[in-house]
Amino acid sequence: MIISKDIIIQKLQRFGGAMFAPVLLFGVFGLLVVIAILVKNPLLFGDMASEGTAWYNFWYVVEQGAWTAFKQIPLLFVIGLPIGLARKENARACMESFLIYIIFSYFMNAMLTLWGPMFGVDFAQDPIPGSGLTTVANIKVMDTGMIGAIIIASLSVYLHGKLFDVNVPEYLGLFKGSSLVVVAGFFLMLPIAFIFCWIWPVFQAGIESLQGFLTSSGVFGVWLYTFLERILIPTGLHHFVYMPFIYGPAIVNDGIQVYWLQHLQEFAQSTHPMIELFPQGGFSLHGMNKIFAAPGIALAFYYTAKPERRKKLMAILVPAVITAVLCGITEPLEFTFLFVAPFLFLVHALLAGTLAATMYFFGVTGNFGGGMIDFLFQNWIPLFNNHWKMYIIQIVIGVIFSSIWFVVFRFLILKFNLKTPGRGDDEPEVKLYTKADYKAKKAGEHMDERDMKAAAFLQALGGKSNIVDVTNCATRLRVTVKDDSLVQPAGAFTAAGAHGLVHNGHAIQVIVGLSVPQVRERFEALLQAPDEEIPTFDTQEVAAEAEKPVSEATKEKYDAHLKAFATGHLVPIEKVPDEAFASKAMGDGVGITPTDKYITAPADGSVMMVMETTGHALGLKLTTGLEILIHIGIDTVNMNGDGFKVLVKTGDSVKAGDKLVEIDIDKIKKAGYNPITIMAATNFDQYATLKFAPEQDVTAGKSTIANY
Repeated sequence: MIISKDIIIQKLQRFGGAMFAPVLLFGVFGLLVVIAILVKNPLLFGDMASEGTAWYNFWYVVEQGAWTAFKQIPLLFVIGLPIGLARKENARACMESFLIYIIFSYFMNAMLTLWGPMFGVDFAQDPIPGSGLTTVANIKVMDTGMIGAIIIASLSVYLHGKLFDVNVPEYLGLFKGSSLVVVAGFFLMLPIAFIFCWIWPVFQAGIESLQGFLTSSGVFGVWLYTFLERILIPTGLHHFVYMPFIYGPAIVNDGIQVYWLQHLQEFAQSTHPMIELFPQGGFSLHGMNKIFAAPGIALAFYYTAKPERRKKLMAILVPAVITAVLCGITEPLEFTFLFVAPFLFLVHALLAGTLAATMYFFGVTGNFGGGMIDFLFQNWIPLFNNHWKMYIIQIVIGVIFSSIWFVVFRFLILKFNLKTPGRGDDEPEVKLYTKADYKAKKAGEHMDERDMKAAAFLQALGGKSNIVDVTNCATRLRVTVKDDSLVQPAGAFTAAGAHGLVHNGHAIQVIVGLSVPQVRERFEALLQAPDEEIPTFDTQEVAAEAEKPVSEATKEKYDAHLKAFATGHLVPIEKVPDEAFASKAMGDGVGITPTDKYITAPADGSVMMVMETTGHALGLKLTTGLEILIHIGIDTVNMNGDGFKVLVKTGDSVKAGDKLVEIDIDKIKKAGYNPITIMAATNFDQYATLKFAPEQDVTAGKSTIANY
């Protein structure tokens, strides 16, 4: 049998995406654990944090709850993996996986209770760290960690795919669907549990040897690990490099994340160098490049861009750098130069490995896998009192390497005339990714952005018949196709709103962004829909349009403004007395307490939606693409239209200053409601330069309240 490289990559990528479901929880729970540990530290909070006080007891309870995700890592993976791996009935697959894993655990417990010495396991000892034993749902077993969970979950998903839809005779109806899957898993777990009892002690001994080798490999080991973690990002296989270190037993029992949190208080109170206390922490230094590379790369982009494009470029570089530094999300920058100049990405990976190795050589170690938030709360704040010198060294080295990134990238961009953002001769817009406005024709006029993306991506991937499976990670839609020659060029995807495309044989990755779960949901719905209900788009035509010189209309999008939509007093949206608006959950914007009866259009556009019965809200899509919601009053929906006269209807074109709604302010107030009118830009995240005016009195149709 011939094993295809594409098939292997597809399967590995699917695993990489599936593992994100449980892994994304670790960051949240890790922050909760760190906060609980910090506030129980007497060095920071004095006697109030001493053991036995009410303060200490409260945070002790919080900390125990915060350990949930880390203490139940196997169960988290067993339940979480089927979400991404199962191709149908994911919820049932999760239940089946959990039950089969518990069956496996009970079988292992029974076998080791009877024949522990035969397997070379002292099963009489307590399941403490270092014993090789643990408890899962109060079942004492060998500690197989996330590896055992992944294997059992994978087998469960396989059985689910093969057996869930199998028809059985009516008289065997009890053994159907999930029951059939679990029964098959029951009998499969007998030999699997026996095999684990037999080989896992050998594997544990091997892990101990590997830990010793990696720890003793020093600087080179850290360099190679970090280089591989970065260079494999385009393939999605970098998860298989760092996860066994951060969340598995590759370098310390339970993984670096758990080990670090368990010993954080001890490290904070010790005056010994961190390199002596925790040398294994060198394998979490891959987060260093997330903080120190981004500023250097961004500056190189800025200073190599054409002078007339630098201002616009800065508007999108600053948010990308902030995202990378604070959260460790580097794709907006990395995928930009990956697509225009892959050679730069190789240089980037080499520098990332060198940065981590250099820091390790100078004694820097800790838990630095994420962004600045991880740095502050898991390292700098709790340990600064006794380890501040190491952090000074870390910052100095980091700043030096930021300069190296800037110099090297600037030299290479100029030397080879690389078309990084702001340098293209016919570049339609200055951006990190091609985000040409995707104008659907008839079929897409009433679809939201995510619907259009899903439909356009499906068509650009060759249609329903070309899709084998689909999953996603944090930002990417991962698709396996039958015939990769049917996949359209990257321009068809970026024109439809994607940030980019990774085409690796039959394994395709569409870089969508943080909205990828919603896009995937719509994508999968289209796979189940009849062909005649699936919209079609001329994606090749749109892609070609995206490469044309920028039009005057497009230029106006980046030099546009909004006029006041009511006469009265304008306040920032944060001051609006409604949590949904004040929190910007509906979008960024402003509020105006009206003194005149007319609500007007803030700019040219069309009416997308009108609450005709109540008249208290309507939506506009401006000619620039900005989408806004105008909501009149707080809770005025309860007036059922009394005091509101809508002057437009859905589909109408409007000009700036046109009257939209006539309101009776006195009637609204007498009814006990606040007449403040809110304008929220629902897609404000696509307009990096959008800025609203400060608090002031404004006149409808005359005062400028926003520029973008």
